[in-house]
Amino acid sequence: MKFFKVHGLGNDFVLVDAREEKDLPESNKELSNLAVKVCDRNFGIGADGFVLVKDTPEADILMKIFNSDGTEAEMCGNVIRCVAKYIYEKGQIRGNSLRIKTLAGIMIPEIITSNGRVVLIKVDMGEPILERSRIPMEGSPGQVVAEPLKVGENTFTITAVSMGNPHCVVFVKNVEKVPLALWGRKIEVHPDFLKKTNVEFVQVLNKEEVTMRVWERGAGFTLACGTGACAAAVASVLNHHTGRNIRVNLSAGWLQIEWKEDNNRVYMTGPAEIVFSGQYPIQL
Repeated sequence: MKFFKVHGLGNDFVLVDAREEKDLPESNKELSNLAVKVCDRNFGIGADGFVLVKDTPEADILMKIFNSDGTEAEMCGNVIRCVAKYIYEKGQIRGNSLRIKTLAGIMIPEIITSNGRVVLIKVDMGEPILERSRIPMEGSPGQVVAEPLKVGENTFTITAVSMGNPHCVVFVKNVEKVPLALWGRKIEVHPDFLKKTNVEFVQVLNKEEVTMRVWERGAGFTLACGTGACAAAVASVLNHHTGRNIRVNLSAGWLQIEWKEDNNRVYMTGPAEIVFSGQYPIQL
């Protein structure tokens, strides 16, 4: 199969255009196994995730995402920018926006160009989900804001947000001192999160800027997480740490996140890169 290696701020993916590759497996189990193989950084191509672009009557395209452990993800903010850039540069959309169907609903990226080149992609990420049962999370009805969560010997103060996929945001004084693999792995599988969770550790710098490190559900440590940056921005507002339009600093760059007051929707703006293409032998 022909593949494209893409990344959004270092959060990298193997992208395959399933509209053109007719020998791809059909079942989710086979695709999951393929995802694990291609994402392996020693024996495969190496990536945080495996992404398929497919046709759908409900939108311009459908985006199907598998984490590096083979689990299917509802949504990913970094890869949707990469997919939007790929479709735009193939000349398959009119204008500068398109509709992409995901398991989290239809998202609408807008291509921002300069001198004919794609420089940024702005994505309408929809409304954040704050009701506990819809994140989904155990416990009484209501929002999860600055709530204690006991994890082994530690108790974290968490804010839970879903951006189509679950996020647990923890504010810390210094993200560089966070034992990310230790704490992230434990919080990810905490039984209160019914479908596991992504985990963001966030340091507030000022009213307009935060720094974030992320432990992604199904992938572990990654350099960036678009939906996580959106969740961090929403959590920052809910905890009165920042305004509604902030820069989220990640390991390899930044995303601009705005939570609109007039329509409650979250908008994410950031770069996307298509690094190289190649051929991968499918062995089922």
